[in-house]
Amino acid sequence: MDTIDPLRFVLASVFVLGLLGVFAISLKKFGQKALSTKLGGEGRISVIETRYIDAKNKILLIRKDEKEFLLLISEGKASVLDSSTTSNNS
Repeated sequence: MDTIDPLRFVLASVFVLGLLGVFAISLKKFGQKALSTKLGGEGRISVIETRYIDAKNKILLIRKDEKEFLLLISEGKASVLDSSTTSNNS
């Protein structure tokens, strides 16, 4: 049995895993921004602020178009605490 074949297999596996790692890191860093600009620039929904209450609960302030929503996310459930219309006086 040759020792070249197992060595070639290990090196090829390391090379492929390295390429997958580089692809995953670049996708995480550039993917969301490139995808949002490709699909039409700024989206209609944006997360303004996130506050964690404890390990299982958090509050999100979300803006959709000209409306803001205050959401309570807890154990897979979402509740709307408040909704208001924003006014830009500028």
